Amino acid sequence: MTDDASTGSATGGGSTATPDAPVVNTADVARRLEAILLIVEEPQSLVSLAAAVGAPVPAVRQAIEALVDDYDGRSGGPVRGFELREVGGGWRLYVREELDQLVSDFVGGQAPSRLSQAALETLAVIAYKQPVTRSQVASIRAVNVDSVVRTLLARGLITELFADAETGAINYGTTDALLVHLGINSLDELPHISPLLDGADDVGDAMEEGVRR
Repeated sequence: MTDDASTGSATGGGSTATPDAPVVNTADVARRLEAILLIVEEPQSLVSLAAAVGAPVPAVRQAIEALVDDYDGRSGGPVRGFELREVGGGWRLYVREELDQLVSDFVGGQAPSRLSQAALETLAVIAYKQPVTRSQVASIRAVNVDSVVRTLLARGLITELFADAETGAINYGTTDALLVHLGINSLDELPHISPLLDGADDVGDAMEEGVRR
């Protein structure tokens, strides 16, 4: 970067700089942040995001503020159908609350009538271990469960209960819709199994007949 370019960036509104740090272009940081935020499943702290995009924390904070203003229509553009929200000390993209039902109806209409075996096994783990995080479910099943969790959320069989205050990890639990599909009044009526869920496959098979769209 030339001296002229550095001087121009340091004084412009789109960059952040300190006497001992390189100039950082806020727009470029925001663009990289969007790419990361589109794929994360859990709220990400400023430190985590800074490490992911290779930018200082102050620059990430400024870029986050710019994205929030942009999505909320405070930068002259329209209010987006999604928002960037701080939850449990971290940041994550969410559908705007007033559009939740629209998205649920669309996703539900695209979903197949039957859950896959992987979805049934994941649902069983959540039902017995709730509240439980995705990483805990993945550890029990020894596979990545990101897409399966999204499917179960879209089908209304599980829900986000709360975010861990320290890690920001979302804890999941089952909904009343699951009880209705299984024809039971409470989770106490589920069959007893090992606390470690060694028989998750068998539990998934047992649920298959009850769980439908």
